[in-house]
Amino acid sequence: MSTNKIALISGGSRGLGKNTALKLAKNGNDVIITYRSKKEEADEVVKEIEAQGLKAAALQLDTSKIKTFDVFKKELTTTLQQKWNRDTFDFLINNAGIDAASPFAKTTEEDFDNLFNVHFKGVYFLTQTLLDTIADGGRIINLSTGLTRFATPGYAAYASMKGAIEVFTKYLAKELGSRGIAANLVAPGIIETDFTKRAFESHPKMHEFISSITALGRPGQPDDIGGVIAFLCTEDARWINAQRIEASGGMFL
Repeated sequence: MSTNKIALISGGSRGLGKNTALKLAKNGNDVIITYRSKKEEADEVVKEIEAQGLKAAALQLDTSKIKTFDVFKKELTTTLQQKWNRDTFDFLINNAGIDAASPFAKTTEEDFDNLFNVHFKGVYFLTQTLLDTIADGGRIINLSTGLTRFATPGYAAYASMKGAIEVFTKYLAKELGSRGIAANLVAPGIIETDFTKRAFESHPKMHEFISSITALGRPGQPDDIGGVIAFLCTEDARWINAQRIEASGGMFL
């Protein structure tokens, strides 16, 4: 039976999720990632982790479809038993997300519901579904955004969902503290990934603007974030709880 800790990362096949998976593996953790549709990308991440002599797995999950969570939990439990001879995992990283900039005046109910289901309702109920599968002494890390601290027109709905996640995380910390489970938030600033690719392409001066309002003078990269999440899963971070850690390079100071 492996003594490595096991992390479960939703949306771990690319971008921040992939970077987090690789950073966690670098720290000696085994990793399970979920993907929504791109199995090939997820399998590549698994191969990369296994090449380091660690165990990894990829499972399909659409975090907006709450009714599928019980089936997902069964698949997860089977994978844990078969690959690790365990019934639990240690770190839950709620990373899966969608980008949908929409000015407040033009946000449709469908846009709102899509964001709500992925960024709040899905996180809330996936965490609830997996509660007895997270080991005592484990960690929950939720992803937020710099947009809950500063307002950028076009993100009212998205940022509101992340604001809800910030409150939710404090309640997780309070209610799960008796099990030794710490819950924290990582709030990235603007990161150059395929998640934000459309925004950068449709606004040619965005790179220059982001650089100008960031103390460290550039937009973020996935490599700036994965290590922060991985750190929160280390023993050194055991006393950090219910905290919002912004990793934005100092945006809008």
